[in-house]
Amino acid sequence: MGRTVCEAVLGEPDLELVAAVDPGHAGRPLAALLGASGCDLEIATDADALARAGADVAVDFTVAAAARDNLRWCSEHSVHVVAGTTGFSDEDLEGFAEWFGAGSTANAVVAANFSIGAALMMRCAELCAPFFDGIEIIELHHDTKRDAPSGTSVATARRIEAARVAALSPPLSPDPTEIEALPGVRGGTAAAGIRLHSVRVRGLVAHQEVIFGTVGETLTIRHDSMDRQSFMPGVLTAIRRVATLPGLTVGVDRLLEPQVE
Repeated sequence: MGRTVCEAVLGEPDLELVAAVDPGHAGRPLAALLGASGCDLEIATDADALARAGADVAVDFTVAAAARDNLRWCSEHSVHVVAGTTGFSDEDLEGFAEWFGAGSTANAVVAANFSIGAALMMRCAELCAPFFDGIEIIELHHDTKRDAPSGTSVATARRIEAARVAALSPPLSPDPTEIEALPGVRGGTAAAGIRLHSVRVRGLVAHQEVIFGTVGETLTIRHDSMDRQSFMPGVLTAIRRVATLPGLTVGVDRLLEPQVE
């Protein structure tokens, strides 16, 4: 994702890529990794390179352990941050809200998925949630994804739960399974008892199905990202708008709202 973000920023006339940080590739010319001409940046070892370069916004697509340190650094160095890293807990988000609160001049946008289609998929799931008593989520990703379930599926389950609570919906139908011939075959249990199933297969990028069921009918909402480019419109929008969104913003929903001049 880091390469894709760098390429996307380089392609935007109103944005400037001033630094790239990756300890695993430190010291290498960025152009060599991107296959891009006209880029003379050398990949840096740590976040201090952002301060030296005068960066206004940092984009983080790492892993949760590294991202926690990166977000704290940004909050302390007045650098806005756009983070697409997954695996954050509720406690992490509470901490980010404090870091980017009243004592910081930096803002943060943190989203499990920057795809506009994925955001709309989650919104559609919220609308459907109160009307069905059976709900399961299947998320499918590439075979190098380290965490399971995906952040998007967990966020979807939480939003479904909140929509059902707001609508005073009765509990979901109980799981009828009494015998699991293979332990764990029914998946993991998320918010409100919603079952999550993770698939990891080479050739996939990022996909999710939300299956709703009730007496005599089902409804399936599916979103597919076939290329990492699908995340870039959301990332670029967040880069441009993070300075105008005070504190911590979770998810891309606010990025879809019309801007008021």
